[in-house]
Amino acid sequence: MKTIDELLADGVSGKRVFVRADLNVPLADGTITDDGRIRAVLPTVKALADAGAKVIVASHLGRPKGAPDPAFSLLPAAERLGELLGAPVAFAEDTVGPAAHDAVDGLQPGQVAVIENLRFNPGETAKDDAERGGFADRLAALADVYVGDGFGAVHRGHASVYDLPARLPHYAGYLIATEVGVLKKLTEDVERPYVVALGGAKVSDKLAVIDQLLGKADRLLIGGGMAYTFLKAKGYEVGISLLQEDQIPAVTEYMERAEKLGVELLLPVDVLVSREFPDLKTKAPSQYSTVDADKIPADQEGLDIGPRTRELYASKLADARTVFWNGPMGVFEHPDYAEGTKAVAQALVDSNGFTVVGGGDSAAAVRTLGFDENAFGHISTGGGASLEYLEGKTLPGLAALED
Repeated sequence: MKTIDELLADGVSGKRVFVRADLNVPLADGTITDDGRIRAVLPTVKALADAGAKVIVASHLGRPKGAPDPAFSLLPAAERLGELLGAPVAFAEDTVGPAAHDAVDGLQPGQVAVIENLRFNPGETAKDDAERGGFADRLAALADVYVGDGFGAVHRGHASVYDLPARLPHYAGYLIATEVGVLKKLTEDVERPYVVALGGAKVSDKLAVIDQLLGKADRLLIGGGMAYTFLKAKGYEVGISLLQEDQIPAVTEYMERAEKLGVELLLPVDVLVSREFPDLKTKAPSQYSTVDADKIPADQEGLDIGPRTRELYASKLADARTVFWNGPMGVFEHPDYAEGTKAVAQALVDSNGFTVVGGGDSAAAVRTLGFDENAFGHISTGGGASLEYLEGKTLPGLAALED
């Protein structure tokens, strides 16, 4: 795929450049709680603006139902982008209507505009090719060139991700080029030992990537809510912990395959349990205890890996030359259950290997828990996209950028 450097070499002064970014930031009462995705697209936007382009930034945010919804407006993201650029950013209150055209027409070389949430238009996510293509046509009318840099959305076959690049000269931005380079390091000529740490709530979200990684990784460390399906598959009582009983046959098969392949598949040996889920708003202290992973009381829920598991997982990460981590080890949003996630993050920081934090909740945890982002080899902006790439799937947004 052609990169933004090739576009800049050809010259972009005065050209209208449509940048499909991922500004899908978390909001609390209209305030951005983590601006990592905005900062991630900054190098691309700044390089284009500095070269004299008229930059049109577009993104989705949340899951509005194909109509305007103030709760999902991109205005806070546009304001934050302006703060980071140190320059005013125009904001259009629609996607392809009069406001968008006025904002773009008003741009001078080197200026930036953000158009409203793409998902306010039903054509963005339509399954009907004609409807989606019609919206892509209207977006194409705003620009001369397309730059794909919303890595967190490249696994979606949406109008702005998949259909629009076919209608304009298209290039990969710095973020996508970096993300793809990192993922290739996780799948081609991997330095060993290669350790994968997987957490998060649902084991069903991770089965396909486990299937692929069983043939590539040396060790798999399992934590988070998904661990309790593994523990149940071993015949353990898991109480009222998160459990996907229908996934037990698949989990059992993977554990057997790992043993045959000589892949270490490690499960928690102890867990923090409680009778009640913690209050994530007030962060009020929770009543919990630590038990062996095979002794979870029937009326209690596992909420984090325990101290012996933290130590075990840290030891298994210590000599790794390549690490991929996706999914927290527990309910990290509450201080009582953040230590497991913190221990894995610290083990990555202490590692001498190439460490990748696989986006989503893992990236949010790193920032929430106060880690220096530069201490990791790479923090991905797209958890779902990273997983699907590692699963071996073709990602529509990347395929659209290929020549």
